[in-house]
Amino acid sequence: MSIKKVRANTPGRRGATFDDSADITKHVPEKRLIVRKKKTSGRNSQGKITVRHRGGGEKRYLRLVDFKRDKFDIPAIVTAIEYDPNRGARLALLNYADGEKRYIIAPVNVVVGDKLLSSKNLIEIKNGNAMPVQYIPAGVAINSLELEPGRGALIARGAGNSVFVMGVEGKYAQVKMPSGEIRLVKKECLCTVGQVSNPDKRHIVLGKAGRSRHLGIRPTVRGTAMNPVDHPHGGGEGNQSIGLHHPKTPWGKPALGVKTRRQRSSNKLIIKRRGKNK
Repeated sequence: MSIKKVRANTPGRRGATFDDSADITKHVPEKRLIVRKKKTSGRNSQGKITVRHRGGGEKRYLRLVDFKRDKFDIPAIVTAIEYDPNRGARLALLNYADGEKRYIIAPVNVVVGDKLLSSKNLIEIKNGNAMPVQYIPAGVAINSLELEPGRGALIARGAGNSVFVMGVEGKYAQVKMPSGEIRLVKKECLCTVGQVSNPDKRHIVLGKAGRSRHLGIRPTVRGTAMNPVDHPHGGGEGNQSIGLHHPKTPWGKPALGVKTRRQRSSNKLIIKRRGKNK
């Protein structure tokens, strides 16, 4: 995939860049593999906003992606590479030998006509094939990694992400996460070989506020631009600093740099935290 620029005939298009869709082979999704996406606008079941700055956006359909890859030892042929409005990565439509069709997150260099396989045993180390992490050689990039066998892929599903296998010892495999964290996962966990497709997604510049609204992202207002009744940073004459010892959330809780991760049982499986050299 590549990034394309357009003629700068308006201020909003001058700095904007767009996703080149040359790798997409099918623009109409499979009808049996989509469901209507209900808009929540960041609200919970009580109608209260729990995630700010969300709302609006274009109507979408959710693609039913196969994160478990549980059709073992049944060969499949890639019949289409499709765009998914709900994620940055491309989707690959697999047509299995028994006639069933499923979507998977497409790795890089997977094209129409490729034959892919999912197995619990050692198979060819080929982009798009799925197998337990214990059979992946050290240094090979993988994606769509499970944290518990049979639970489905949870790690490295975003555009351009990948996990690197560092070794297998005992019941666990040691992997390096996209964040730099090194942790242990059970060696029976399934993964897909290769890096997630569309790695240049991170370089796209929206260029104008309207494109953010089309994505369902509403404006974000600085706390210092508000009144004291609306935010702890508000008030003051002119452009004043916050005047507090620490940055605060709109509800007065400490922000920026405060640890939010609670004690979890998986802490013992983390060898090195992200952002730390030791």
